[in-house]
Amino acid sequence: MEMRSLKRLICLLLFFNIYACSGDIEAPYVERSVNALYNTALDALEANEYSKATKSFEEVERQHPYSVWATKAQLMAAYANYEANKYDDAIIGLDRFIQLHPGNSDTPYAYYLKALSYYEQITDISRDQLVTEKALKALRNVVRRYPQTKYARSARLKIDLTRDHLAGKEMSIGRFYLRKKEYTAAINRFNRVINQYQTTTHVPEALHRVAEAYTALGLPKEAKKAASVLGHNYPGSEWYTDSYALMMGKNLSKKKKGFLNRIWNSVF
Repeated sequence: MEMRSLKRLICLLLFFNIYACSGDIEAPYVERSVNALYNTALDALEANEYSKATKSFEEVERQHPYSVWATKAQLMAAYANYEANKYDDAIIGLDRFIQLHPGNSDTPYAYYLKALSYYEQITDISRDQLVTEKALKALRNVVRRYPQTKYARSARLKIDLTRDHLAGKEMSIGRFYLRKKEYTAAINRFNRVINQYQTTTHVPEALHRVAEAYTALGLPKEAKKAASVLGHNYPGSEWYTDSYALMMGKNLSKKKKGFLNRIWNSVF
């Protein structure tokens, strides 16, 4: 009796094991024409079914690897991943396309889409800016390789925005050091904006903050030099108005300046 029960238990275990494993069996391979596969992928893409579209485009390459459509499907699979916000997968696919087809007519777009995949991951300036630096490098690569294309024109605009973002990060760190009264560290950050991001919107403030920091350190000559550069290049800027008031020893807005009123009086 015990032997019969044991055999029944073994049979049940084998049954459940086979049943569980059956869930891992891949769907049977069904060969389809390249047109049918590609159109199925496009329909899924238009319906915003990006995962299905990616798989269908990959199936085009798998079943018809030597067709013209296989090359296009590689790029479209990366595009579907981009649309699904799967940027890492998109970048991997685009790198593969670029490596396999460096002379393809769609390669400039592949470079541009790769740059967009980094660009759209840019976060606010409170976060690490590694992806912003990668976006800047990729955008510059588009301009360098394909300067006369529409992709280069779009990339140039995004380069300006990306550089402004990186400058904003430096300004944020500089302000932090300024609040902590770590003036030398603050000056280094602001000077980086002035020297490396000259065309960004943050330069006038950076010059003013340098003047603030030098004033706080009791170095009026250096402070006046920064204020003079600000006045020469940005005479209509509100930051020059503030710097001029600082140099003249006038009361500054407490909302903006805080401790600097007291510092000016103590230094001069």
